[in-house]
Amino acid sequence: MMAIPEPSCGAIDLGVHRYALRVYYEDTDAGGIVYHANYLRWFERARSDLLELLGIDQRAALESGEGLYTVAEASLRYRAPARLGDAVVIETFPETVGRVACTLRQVARRGETRLCEAVVKVGFIGPDGRPRKQPAAWQHAFDSLVDGRMLSQSPATGPVSGLESGPEGLE
Repeated sequence: MMAIPEPSCGAIDLGVHRYALRVYYEDTDAGGIVYHANYLRWFERARSDLLELLGIDQRAALESGEGLYTVAEASLRYRAPARLGDAVVIETFPETVGRVACTLRQVARRGETRLCEAVVKVGFIGPDGRPRKQPAAWQHAFDSLVDGRMLSQSPATGPVSGLESGPEGLE
């Protein structure tokens, strides 16, 4: 039987999501430096992976007409260049969770070097494109990261909840 590899995925550790990737030729300009817009792609991929680890099924919500997350604001700061062949880790820290929107901080790192930092606000919208209250289970999943109740999770281990709970009802 032929071995079929699984797509790569990240892990949650102490409330921080980490997603690893490698810089390929397609990510770079002619000088072998990562093109600035690719950080947005990487941050989006990491956020999508985080949702999957939290058990949030974006596709089912979209297909059922419930809604989806969309980026409302993004602010990036470039600190150092990533280069062809680099191993990069995207760290995602949910900062605030409200009924309609979440704000996340993301950092692209090569080892200890910060390459790019972002603050991204995502809002939940309905099929009509208007803001809508996000599903309660989704809000709860993000809340568990913000207040430290979810200590770790990966596809292999599943969720491990903390013994202490943090602040309730972040809006």
